[in-house]
Amino acid sequence: MEAIIYNQIGKPVGKTKLPESIFGVPWNADLVHEVVRLMNSNSRNNIAHTKTRGEVSGGGKKPWKQKGTGRARHGSSRSPIWVGGGVAHGPRNDKNFDRKINKKARAKALYAILSKKFKEGEILFVDSFDLKTPKTKEAKSILGALSTVKGFEKLSTKKQNTAIVAMDVKSSAIEKSFQNFGNISVEEFRNINPVSVLNHTYLIIMNPAESLKALTAKTAGKATVIASKTASKS
Repeated sequence: MEAIIYNQIGKPVGKTKLPESIFGVPWNADLVHEVVRLMNSNSRNNIAHTKTRGEVSGGGKKPWKQKGTGRARHGSSRSPIWVGGGVAHGPRNDKNFDRKINKKARAKALYAILSKKFKEGEILFVDSFDLKTPKTKEAKSILGALSTVKGFEKLSTKKQNTAIVAMDVKSSAIEKSFQNFGNISVEEFRNINPVSVLNHTYLIIMNPAESLKALTAKTAGKATVIASKTASKS
């Protein structure tokens, strides 16, 4: 399995071999849906919050005596059935939405997404971006040049969630050069996740050989830690 590597002006400069274990994985919609659902749940920010009958003010005195009035009995005006009372079973900002995601399942879902995007021609491999200092103008010209590559014409026209620029190593010059583009995200390739890749149309991978090496090393490192813990328990 091979892919063409382009330079920052959109010209092919070589080819790279891609591992089947990352870009040749069959699509698994059920696994991807489950992982994305759990990740969205983990990133959920609780804002809505209601007070229970024990948290609202007032209600210390019984509204009227228990018997003899002809009205229904009530012990507090802070009851959920009263206007201004507490809310029963309402949303609370202290609710925990965190869900466990198996590391192997998350990695397999990511590989399935990368494989699907590669097959659909939505991954662009670039050797490097020659940006020594932050320059938005130069970043814009790079995007314009890469949009000349067949299948990536929308890089310069799509307004939202256009692409992720996945760096092989962290570069503040590249990050700052693209930070003024609301439709472009920049991060290290080893830190990409299924949700971010799915939310963007294209994926631009810089220096694919080193980027893939960093991703596989990160996955292998986790596997080694798990194996060592299992061995120590046994």
